[in-house]
Amino acid sequence: MSEIRHKWSRQEILAIYNKPLMELLYEAATIHRLHHDPNKVQVSTLLSIKTGGCPEDCGYCPQAARYHTDIETNDLMTVSQVKAQALRAKQSGSSRVCMGAAWRNVKDGPEFDQVLEMVRTINKLDMEVCCTLGMLTENQAKRLAEAGLYAYNHNLDTSEDYYKDVISTRAFNDRLETIGNVRKSNVTVCSGGIIGMGERLVDRAGMLVALATLAPQPESVPINALVAVEGTPMADFEPVSIWEMIRMVATTRIVMPETQVRLSAGRTQMSREGQAMCFFAGANSIFSGDKLLTTPNPDVGEDMQMFKFLGLQPQEPFLKGSQPKTVEAKDSQLKPLGERPKWTRPGHTIQRNEMAKTSSKAKG
Repeated sequence: MSEIRHKWSRQEILAIYNKPLMELLYEAATIHRLHHDPNKVQVSTLLSIKTGGCPEDCGYCPQAARYHTDIETNDLMTVSQVKAQALRAKQSGSSRVCMGAAWRNVKDGPEFDQVLEMVRTINKLDMEVCCTLGMLTENQAKRLAEAGLYAYNHNLDTSEDYYKDVISTRAFNDRLETIGNVRKSNVTVCSGGIIGMGERLVDRAGMLVALATLAPQPESVPINALVAVEGTPMADFEPVSIWEMIRMVATTRIVMPETQVRLSAGRTQMSREGQAMCFFAGANSIFSGDKLLTTPNPDVGEDMQMFKFLGLQPQEPFLKGSQPKTVEAKDSQLKPLGERPKWTRPGHTIQRNEMAKTSSKAKG
């Protein structure tokens, strides 16, 4: 396999994004198969352990205290509640539980201690544990690592240029600093963004530049389609098309070949055929369950039916990436087709090649 490239320009990524779709899909699918098993998908369950009341002003988020949305707020869940939810997730095929709290940043104290105990508890269930808790110090990242945290999610959301149009209460560099603090521990990084927030294509490319130039690149990159929620500043934004999602997934796969690309928010608006094309283009991770923190998501049963139809299997926990199926391995299993078999219609003895000769004589 070739060495991972970390230097990308927006123009290079835009050129990939705007390729003729069939060429883009072919390139992305080829790269995907070099680094991953195309029939394995990592399944995560997202659990809101503390909902609402966030002091930030992210324009897309219904959990911001300043917006008037219909979400039901709740205090931090108990460890036993989280364990029960994790067990249900495991029985449904998830290998990872992602716990989200509507905080601007983590504060040391009883609540953080409770989160650490949640991490220890889920880790004992032989499941990957991910958290998204806001900004994080180096010491807090190390404490989470010691508790057994597998991944930390901290999305960039969009490009640095467009970021200030989406959020004013936290700087783009604050997000990069948190990712840097996570990297100082042995916790893997999950970081991606959202499309459909009014950004330009160059902003989508800019977000991918920021992610792809990280060394190492994030182990997981969620690609979200904006889910417009009434009461937020982006309530009236039109949903992105499936073609935009497919192009974004494919481009992400090409520039970050070893990363798990997660098809995240917005799947309720996608057909099975559209999702299948995203998997073909390189997506190999999803959130499963009927809710993503506060927004709707396909039911677990629907996802398992889709997996069965597409021949996909949930990935086992604690794999840095699926084992690739090399072209050589596939070719070694192929057998020569040989001569096409002859056939007869029931009740008849005339074989296909003889019928062809008869037809030819009749025309002559």
